[in-house]
Amino acid sequence: MIELLSSPEAWAALLTLTALEIVLGIDNVIFLSVLVSRIPEPRATRARQIGLGLALLFRLALLSVLVWLIGLTTPVFSIADRAFSWRDIILILGGLFLIAKATHEIHAEVEAKDGEAQPSTADRAFFWVIVQIVIVDLVFSIDSIITAIGMAQDIEIMVAAVLIAMAVMYVSSGPVARFVSEHPTTKMLALAFLVLIGVALVADGFAFHIPRGYIYFAILFSAAVEFFNVLAKRNRAKPR
Repeated sequence: MIELLSSPEAWAALLTLTALEIVLGIDNVIFLSVLVSRIPEPRATRARQIGLGLALLFRLALLSVLVWLIGLTTPVFSIADRAFSWRDIILILGGLFLIAKATHEIHAEVEAKDGEAQPSTADRAFFWVIVQIVIVDLVFSIDSIITAIGMAQDIEIMVAAVLIAMAVMYVSSGPVARFVSEHPTTKMLALAFLVLIGVALVADGFAFHIPRGYIYFAILFSAAVEFFNVLAKRNRAKPR
């Protein structure tokens, strides 16, 4: 451990891996923000805290079983000369889940059938939000930790990078969730991002890698345009 603290290579690996983990966590934060916007406060805050806590636990648990994780990339069956591993299967199923969930939410927003949650259904809504958070946390955790294994050799560096990235996600998730909840057009944009991310996960599962730089550039560009739209709307609403 002392050797790692005095090693420039270890610090460089930590900074690089932390930045990568934060970028990969953007997807998780967007999904959390959309989900918790469906339930009222203070349950939304509680659901977000539970979701991020589970994400941290999943990542640390998966780091403790590195040999099993590495085995996830071993082919388990083939279709038309295309080998599929458990990682591929999880990415495909997780991507399809994101696409289906985002499409369902977009339909609900367009049809405007969902109002405020009734007291009799509040517990059920909260439960299903947590279930969906668990599913997506597991998918993103596996992809994130396999990436960490490929970039660093020391588990101490991996754990430190995960802890720092999760702290950043926790701090940023609240403002992001509130912004999405307060601005319906932003929520629609976030749902479109989820469809895009789901397609990227499915493509990865079929060994067709879409460079994440393209996806995150599209997200940042669209978010910047939406920010100026919200700013313009707020300025128009001010009394002259």
